[in-house]
Amino acid sequence: MKLTIGTVLTIEKDYTEESEKFKCRVVDIDGEHFMMDYPISMETGKTAFFIDGTQLVITFVDDYKMSYAFRTEVHSRMNKTIPMLKVKYPGDKELVKIQRREFVRVDTSLDVSVQADSESLQLVSSDLSAGGLAVNMKNHEFFNPQEELDLLIVLHFSKTEIKYISCKAKVVRNWEQDNRRLTSLQFEEIDEKDRQHIIRYCFERQLQLRNS
Repeated sequence: MKLTIGTVLTIEKDYTEESEKFKCRVVDIDGEHFMMDYPISMETGKTAFFIDGTQLVITFVDDYKMSYAFRTEVHSRMNKTIPMLKVKYPGDKELVKIQRREFVRVDTSLDVSVQADSESLQLVSSDLSAGGLAVNMKNHEFFNPQEELDLLIVLHFSKTEIKYISCKAKVVRNWEQDNRRLTSLQFEEIDEKDRQHIIRYCFERQLQLRNS
């Protein structure tokens, strides 16, 4: 098991509008479960109380300075020497290795509406990260480098959840690959909650690609 007693965990609630992060430590390990002390909000410094079944995304750094992420849920609350939460560990094989999680880039085909001045195009993405995306221009004219565009991106999550991301982006470059005409776009103005939705989508997509 890559988790060890004393490992520092960064926690975010899954399937929620909140973008708050929490810190805690692994205090005990028992087979397929581990126990962690009560999470502390990184924003307020206050202790958080998660009910049983709360869906979580957890990231941590192992002894070799490698970063990993996994999804799980709160199993139950316990009170031994200290109050703690019992959480299921999905196993090392279910971990997603990350470098900078917020900029993980994944291949994905999403509907993207692009508004440039008076022109509106319905395009499809070829990849996505929290920093930007690439779109397939098909037979449309390339946009000018540094041109600013208004985007509407449709994120399809598991469990039939859909999020619509509205933001501004600028054109980084145009190029051709595998008979496709592609344009890279960098997000310029995006709500932090929307960026968190993209991070969660990229994480889900990583799991899908790894298990396919």
